[in-house]
Amino acid sequence: MAEKRKLFEEVAAGAAPAAPVAAGIIDSGRRGARGAIRAWLMGLFALVMVMIAVGGLTRLTDSGLSITEWKPVTGALPPLSEAEWLTEFEKYKQIPEYQLQNKGMSLSEFKGIFWWEWGHRQLGRFIGLVWFVGFMVFLLTRKIPVGWTGRLVFIGGLGGLQGAVGWWMVHSGLGGEMLDVASYRLATHLGLAFVIFGYISWFIFLLGREERALMQHRRDRDKKLFGMGTGLMHFAFLQILLGALVAGIDAGRTYNDWPLMAGAFLPPYPFDLDPIWRNFFENAGLVQFLHRMAGYLLFIYGVVVWVRARKSANADTRFRFNAVMAMLVLQLVLGIVTVIYQAQMHIALTHQVGAVVLWVLILRARFGAGYPKPQSIRGA
Repeated sequence: MAEKRKLFEEVAAGAAPAAPVAAGIIDSGRRGARGAIRAWLMGLFALVMVMIAVGGLTRLTDSGLSITEWKPVTGALPPLSEAEWLTEFEKYKQIPEYQLQNKGMSLSEFKGIFWWEWGHRQLGRFIGLVWFVGFMVFLLTRKIPVGWTGRLVFIGGLGGLQGAVGWWMVHSGLGGEMLDVASYRLATHLGLAFVIFGYISWFIFLLGREERALMQHRRDRDKKLFGMGTGLMHFAFLQILLGALVAGIDAGRTYNDWPLMAGAFLPPYPFDLDPIWRNFFENAGLVQFLHRMAGYLLFIYGVVVWVRARKSANADTRFRFNAVMAMLVLQLVLGIVTVIYQAQMHIALTHQVGAVVLWVLILRARFGAGYPKPQSIRGA
């Protein structure tokens, strides 16, 4: 019969120490190099942000059609001799933009727009290289956490798709009577850039916490506010696409009075193109009108979401939505200034960068509502 032991008794001096408590199995074997992958994604985040700004400048300087061929590998080298420069210039002379808009341009002026587009494409190649090298290093060293390989491949796949969409966009301006690329293709190209940027941002947010912490924090999700944040994200994306349509046809340089357009609520002749659907992509007055109205509605909805966020018991969540509201106000003002000053380059570029900042802040606030950080009762 086993000897009975007292409820409280001293442990013998020579007794073996108790085995350490095993950590939870959620992160066991799954953590990988989360910090290093997050840093790598932050580098891609910065590069994509620069890429969006460079793309905006390429559009504002009318440089996007200066390279008339798509050579993903050999195109990395610019013309290295005067003869090669003349060859590139002759190719440019064959497209409508030169014949109808830039006829008589000098070789020196051509070089100016060529370097913008070459730099834009070269930056795209560099981003692809940074993704490929980083991914292969983490894959071969088996440092990718469980469940993350597909996500990282997805980012690279979107980057490759973006290159193809970029050429599809440029090709639309190389024939017919188009002086610029098709506005809907420009909107697709910019929209995909924001999708890539959004996924990278979200993955950075996720990697900033351990898997078990994410699971715990998700239990406290503010479902209503998270849903409203999702709606705000989609609404902002729609506004970004409308902004791309405005940029695609230089609609921001027409109807530069505010709050009216040519002295009226509606611009003159909003549906004068046939067939009627073309007006939603090519009519400068109607496209700018839609961008304005969507901007007002986005701001109003943003205020509604912000008021709801003010009721959150989580101070960090409230702070995130405060930042969104502040940026919404600033972006609205920038939009008005862009119109009044006829989309001058530095103002228009600031407005585009403002859209990038607002996009990230909305995603960050949505993440905060979905995975609220723990806080003390005093901090509520």
